[in-house]
Amino acid sequence: MTHFEYDLLCIGSGPAGQRAAVQAAKLGKRTAVVERGRLIGGVCVDTGTIPSKTFREAVLQEMNRASFEQKLQHSVSSQRPIARDLLARVAEVEQKQAEIIRDQLQRNDITVLTGDASFHDPHTVLVTRGDQSRVVSAANILIAVGTVPTPPLGMDTASDLVVTSDELLHIPSLPRRFTVVGAGVIGVEYASMFAALGIEVTVVDKRDRPLEFLDRELVDELLHQMRNAGVTFRLGEAVERLEVVEKPSRHVVVSLESGKRLVSDLVLFSAGRIGATDHLNLSAAGLKTDDRGRLAVDHEYRTSVPHIFAAGDVIGFPSLATTSAEQGRLATCAAFGIDTEPMASHFPIGIYAIPEVSAVGEPEHLLTARKVPYESGVARYREIARGHIMGDESGFLKMLFHREDRHLLGVHVVGTGATELIHIGQAVLGLGGGLDYFLTTAFNYPTLAECYKVAALDAFNKLSA
Repeated sequence: MTHFEYDLLCIGSGPAGQRAAVQAAKLGKRTAVVERGRLIGGVCVDTGTIPSKTFREAVLQEMNRASFEQKLQHSVSSQRPIARDLLARVAEVEQKQAEIIRDQLQRNDITVLTGDASFHDPHTVLVTRGDQSRVVSAANILIAVGTVPTPPLGMDTASDLVVTSDELLHIPSLPRRFTVVGAGVIGVEYASMFAALGIEVTVVDKRDRPLEFLDRELVDELLHQMRNAGVTFRLGEAVERLEVVEKPSRHVVVSLESGKRLVSDLVLFSAGRIGATDHLNLSAAGLKTDDRGRLAVDHEYRTSVPHIFAAGDVIGFPSLATTSAEQGRLATCAAFGIDTEPMASHFPIGIYAIPEVSAVGEPEHLLTARKVPYESGVARYREIARGHIMGDESGFLKMLFHREDRHLLGVHVVGTGATELIHIGQAVLGLGGGLDYFLTTAFNYPTLAECYKVAALDAFNKLSA
């Protein structure tokens, strides 16, 4: 490896690239990271996870403020929140997270190169920034470029009124009517946030059921609460065209294939994401992608070229920040011959909608399809003291246990704090625990963790019947 400038070059500084680079540095390897975006941390920090979750927190604070004022005045305030105020915190958190990541890379003597990376050959990458370029060689290369929103091809999108998730949090003002095309994770999250601000929201998706990978009872509750917040769902509907109309006031007309027309002040096009690989000149490295710009890898995250690895969203499911980081670490270990345990098969899924949804393990419909005998136990927030204290009486936690050996099979939560609460179930599931643990342990009172005890008792009663 001595004739290469670096032992490992990571293209992308998101969770996968960052974690891979740090792991290599800990092994004493010469390491560099290339980032083309405006912030270190990649899409996760710049336009994805961090800004969207920060915006959600700002929305929740606005909801709490409006609720408090309403109680004081005994009337509903007509004052609309201002986009600038809601988005101010987003920029602040983005910058802070980027500084933390940059500092971590610097402390580990990792070189950070800013610019667009493209392959010159399988071991050489050209990094271009403006009219300057630099050639970098590496014994091993990790592609961790993430994804970009799928563009609304063939539609009238040359307007600031039709945006993807990359542009949404740069809007100058909040719309009164908001249409979301695509009921995936991103679309559902933003639809719920804007609805919580009192905005008229419509979600369009050609599928009859969104978020099909989640337990159906969770999705039903999420959609129920979103409808109560004013969201209209047009499921089983496909968009035929988008048309920006300038007069009498600027708006977008969304025409559906069924003949329906939706009038909106802003449209979020959120119909999936594709790998951000177009600029990499992958053919020079002997690589090809699928039709969505994604790279295929083996169990060690190697591509078809043995010294080139890929990790994170660019390789597809599960496309989570946490799993991407672990994939990056494992790829580095494989590159340098370090034996590791594979990534745990059970990882938590978090949907940061309002309300939150989180799950780990198997959903009921998959257990049923596989003919696994199971029993469920449910605890509803309205039965828990902490639920009353927080004012959330609609959430619930559900656990699924094997009827024969009583091992935990899955945990599914919807409601306040779901993405934090899920980790108790994740730990028990990962350690092979089951019903007996929850029946014999004690949880702080009053906490949402008490839901585990109540749900376990519910399952026990069903199994004892």
